[in-house]
Amino acid sequence: QVHLVESGGGLVQPGGSLRLSCAASGTLNTIRTMGWYRQAPGKQRELVAFMPNNASPKYADSVKGRFTISRDSSESTKYTVDLQMNDVNPEEAAVYYCRAGTTVLHEEHDYWGQGTQVTVSS
Repeated sequence: QVHLVESGGGLVQPGGSLRLSCAASGTLNTIRTMGWYRQAPGKQRELVAFMPNNASPKYADSVKGRFTISRDSSESTKYTVDLQMNDVNPEEAAVYYCRAGTTVLHEEHDYWGQGTQVTVSS
């Protein structure tokens, strides 16, 4: 089991910056990828960025050059994945979710955080 807790959401002005953080605990050695998704009202949840173990990050086209994902797996009891959001636009207001993909005995599982609200408004 992996438990994810997001933080850092809030109000940001158009063109502003915000940093989201997600802390993972539990069976960390089963994690193979961590990432961020978002869901705006009335829309489907969509990928923002993810970063597999020992691999380069991947981004949705809409956030390339503005968002940066980073992971820290140096602690044995807690992994973190952050999302630095720059030049945020109003259409990116959404609930942002942290996700961890795990593999246990060849079976894949997804774990999600509770979400953190990002509001974009002047």
